[in-house]
Amino acid sequence: MIDVKSAHKSFDTQAVLRGASFTVAQGENLALIGVSGSGKSVILKCALGLLALDRGEIIINRSPDAPHADIGMLFQEAALFDSLPVWRNICFRLISGPQRRTERDGRRIARQKLDRVGLPAAIADKYPSELSGGMRKRVGLARAIASDPAILFFDEPTTGLDPIRAGHINRLIKSIVAESGATAITVTHDMESVHAVADRVALLHRGVIEWCGPIADLAATDNPCVAQFIGGHVDGPMVADG
Repeated sequence: MIDVKSAHKSFDTQAVLRGASFTVAQGENLALIGVSGSGKSVILKCALGLLALDRGEIIINRSPDAPHADIGMLFQEAALFDSLPVWRNICFRLISGPQRRTERDGRRIARQKLDRVGLPAAIADKYPSELSGGMRKRVGLARAIASDPAILFFDEPTTGLDPIRAGHINRLIKSIVAESGATAITVTHDMESVHAVADRVALLHRGVIEWCGPIADLAATDNPCVAQFIGGHVDGPMVADG
């Protein structure tokens, strides 16, 4: 469903991706892990077309009938529009994009998706500033699934949340991916999230995929980068920028 081939990306003189390659099968949730600044989010932005690769390619098996409507994205910190009420945030692309759904449809879909992520319909007319961090994350998730996409990207979905709210987001991601049959990439450094949602795991280090395999093999591998990352050890081959 997703094929990342020898992806290269630099910013000025800083090379971030140096030939990263991996695939994601249909219906699979791949956890993309690595230290901060390793380029995990850059891969998602390149896949979305927000950034252009310098070399390599990212091939996505899009629907020919809806080439831009089949990817949903949960951004870091939710990235909601402060000036728009919740329901417009959720259905922004449906109303403003090529589909041009009516506001009435937008409100109906927003209520449905709010219910799916466990939020009351009453918050549809509230603004992001009136919501807690956990609620904003769930609104961001509702927006990601508003068009019932075939592909979902989750960028640090539990960052900034306490363990209980993080667990709730992980459970929602797991159930939504399973119920919809969507293909997903979850970018995270939270190992609780990795074990909660992932089918396979890919470790990005120095711009390439250092290790990739089923979640069941993660703890058994003798790869030193994997061992350092999942153990949270300071000493080892991986160095966090900053």
